[in-house]
Amino acid sequence: MRAAIFDIDGTLLDSVDLHARAWVEAFAHFGVETDFTEVRRQIGKGGDELMPVFLPKSRIEREGETIEAYRSDLFKQKYLPEVRPFPGVRPLFERIRAAGLTIALASSGKRTEVERYTEILKIGDLVNVATSSDDADRSKPHPDIFEAALKKLNSGTRDTIHVIGDTPYDAEAAGKAGLPTIGLLCGGFPEADLSASGCVAIFRDPQDLLDGFERSPLEAA
Repeated sequence: MRAAIFDIDGTLLDSVDLHARAWVEAFAHFGVETDFTEVRRQIGKGGDELMPVFLPKSRIEREGETIEAYRSDLFKQKYLPEVRPFPGVRPLFERIRAAGLTIALASSGKRTEVERYTEILKIGDLVNVATSSDDADRSKPHPDIFEAALKKLNSGTRDTIHVIGDTPYDAEAAGKAGLPTIGLLCGGFPEADLSASGCVAIFRDPQDLLDGFERSPLEAA
């Protein structure tokens, strides 16, 4: 099987700052002051991996689910309407499908968020498989979400499947699943961080990947 597995936030959608703002506001609601820049560096992880950076284990055990639910509702109500796609997403997906690749989505977000993102991106007819945190016990940087995508793709081989993501957590999780990662800079992580995490190629954003498709690992997959 030849396939491309896409992260969503920061890769296809300009949403990283919005997620960070939602987390900062949610933490503040529960009396926890956090720095926006520090929180932003953690976006790309699921709540199960992000909260331990800022909260002690005992508090997560008591209030973790409540805090995460508050953050989720806050994001949907206040920040989701501001989310916009990066340029070139649908044309990129059309080019990938024309090249004979299968497309999967693999996000640390909830299933309802992934469904809404698919609507915003207008790519539902081009996506073969979608996985979310609901399909995994642990979020990125653990490999569970990508393993779930591979299971849904029913693929035994992995050398012709690439992950496309914007964070070191995507590359780390993909590497644990035996998958190479193409990094995109549009999520805000430095190129050096993506390279250090093992990305096999780096592009600016979806449009840049589309423009350089013939020299990308996807063309050779």
